Amino acid sequence: MVKRTLYFGNSAYLSTKNEQLVISIPNAQGMDAAAGNTVPIEDIGLVILDHQQLTITQVLIAKLLEANAAIITCDTTHHPIGMMLNLCGNTLQSAKFRAQINASEPLKKQLWQQTMSYKIRNQALHLKLRHLNHTNLLHWSKEVKSGDVENHEARASAYYWQHIFQSPEMSTQTLAAFEGFRRDRDGVPPNNLLNYGYAILRATVARSLVGSGLLPTLGIFHRNQYNAYCLADDIMEPYRPFVDKVVYEIIANGEAQDELNQSIKRQLLAIPQMDVLIDGDRSPLMVGVQRTTASLAKCFEGKQKKIVYPEFMVPGF
Repeated sequence: MVKRTLYFGNSAYLSTKNEQLVISIPNAQGMDAAAGNTVPIEDIGLVILDHQQLTITQVLIAKLLEANAAIITCDTTHHPIGMMLNLCGNTLQSAKFRAQINASEPLKKQLWQQTMSYKIRNQALHLKLRHLNHTNLLHWSKEVKSGDVENHEARASAYYWQHIFQSPEMSTQTLAAFEGFRRDRDGVPPNNLLNYGYAILRATVARSLVGSGLLPTLGIFHRNQYNAYCLADDIMEPYRPFVDKVVYEIIANGEAQDELNQSIKRQLLAIPQMDVLIDGDRSPLMVGVQRTTASLAKCFEGKQKKIVYPEFMVPGF
């Protein structure tokens, strides 16, 4: 089932009763637990805490993690800064850990080749959806070698970001504003929107990896010793263009990107529920991620050779 994403951007007291998340709002007399302000914990996939006066009880944290929900905390600028995950999300976790740890370098290079091929293909299909030249990216997606030793990812990324906001669908003013745009985590808007969307995607992937019995820390390509989510950063790559699609539509609608207002957050928080095409079936992104991580676990165990990744949906393609 598709789990819910809960966002808390105001002062509140979060507790639990009868396997429900209970939301109490402060008032002059103390806390008011209004009727209906409860959510079944088993229905929750992500919880985003984005206010400096939010309080959450330890027992609720434990119950959320036990239900394999990811908890994200935000800093004073409203950007995600930390994440909590279940440490025992699968009944066969020990065996799956061993298979992951013992994966050979050739296998990891093959898995990275598949990952990059799908990412570049999805970038190409996003360009096609925006009526932009995409044939070179489609070609590069088929030319990726084991381990992407020729770094087709960087070549494709440079072309993709140079063109994606130059669609004929955009207004003349928008085209001028985004000419020469560069993807840079600390760069000008809409990099802030992309950062926020990717953080939601990363949490969705990390949560699913744990549910599939895998270590989010141990990547197939990313190896930064200070990064606790290397595998999540690997596996989210082909899903990034789906976040880009949401950000593109925000810009095309003429919304300001200087700050993450409620309208923009609402659209980005819907990313886990957006439709993707995976293995010929249409499903919510969160369900697609679960199929991806389950297939990855099987690859580590030698039960199959390919990761199941989504494909960008383009009408008539």
